[in-house]
Amino acid sequence: MSDFLSNWYPWIKALHVMSIITWMAGLFYLPRLYVYHVEGLKKQGVVHGSDMDKLFQHQERLLLKAIMNPSMIASWLFGLMLVFTPGIVDWSSIWPWTKAAAVLGMTWFHMWCAKERKALADGSSVKTGRQYRMMNEVPTVFMIVIVLSVVVKF
Repeated sequence: MSDFLSNWYPWIKALHVMSIITWMAGLFYLPRLYVYHVEGLKKQGVVHGSDMDKLFQHQERLLLKAIMNPSMIASWLFGLMLVFTPGIVDWSSIWPWTKAAAVLGMTWFHMWCAKERKALADGSSVKTGRQYRMMNEVPTVFMIVIVLSVVVKF
């Protein structure tokens, strides 16, 4: 297995980077959709169950299920393959641990987004547009930690 991982390392790394880009795009966009959804419900007279509400729900569901979930799974799969490639990770350094913590945080955020989608779909969400805007910054913090960990390798 280690020969396979070593021989295919550049391809696995490329697939990991592509998966991360797709996952991050969804993590940046879904909370923004929540802002529009909530503010549409509060300010524009859009009511729960209306055509506009159903459109937001449809967009949010597709983004999560068709793009973000497969991207997260692929990111984890290719990331774990990289972790198990011999000679790639120096576990005595700090960077793999900070990256791992940030990846777990990003996964938590993904799950939080999924929970919020369900709350918006059933009309039980109590979050404001401002709260979703603030949460929209969370994946940026995780991304900064991950990139610095991997590139600087502190």
